[in-house]
Amino acid sequence: MIVPINTYSDPVLAMKAKPLKGVDSSVEELIGNMFESMRNASGIGLAAPQIGSSLRLIVLDLSCMESHADDKPMVIINPRVLSVRGRNCMEEGCLSVPGVVGDVVRPSAITLHYRDEKFVEHTEEFSGMMARAIQHEIDHLDGTLFVDRMEKRDRKKIQKDLDAISEGRVKADYPLARDMAGVGARS
Repeated sequence: MIVPINTYSDPVLAMKAKPLKGVDSSVEELIGNMFESMRNASGIGLAAPQIGSSLRLIVLDLSCMESHADDKPMVIINPRVLSVRGRNCMEEGCLSVPGVVGDVVRPSAITLHYRDEKFVEHTEEFSGMMARAIQHEIDHLDGTLFVDRMEKRDRKKIQKDLDAISEGRVKADYPLARDMAGVGARS
């Protein structure tokens, strides 16, 4: 089921998400809904808080990118970055901040401890776009958006767009969650 995506200024996006204690049928359904919602919005990653579930759960699928065509979709539960290497700056966007992009500096490689969709533990190294996407989604689990990581002068340039999103004056090619006042709503 396609679920509406919460937008900038929605309280659930500013909360620290809760760890999952396991995977049951409701979590499996949530994972399926997240993949369907992410793909419907032409995204490459989605964190559970973006659809109103304050849980430490991420789905990723970079296979739509030519350089990642062979990558399999991933489910990441309770992620913890163990180490980082390097730094690079890249333009990012976000399904919760429609129409806005900005440069963000992040580590270029990470070592990640996480659980998969079967709740099996993994420790892996990721670099490049995969590392960036994982870090972007982990930020959602910690109540941070990519715009919070932008340089102040760059953030000022997009403030009017952020205000418009906060006031519900934004359009997207996918369903957005809003409350009756037009501000981002909990789903």
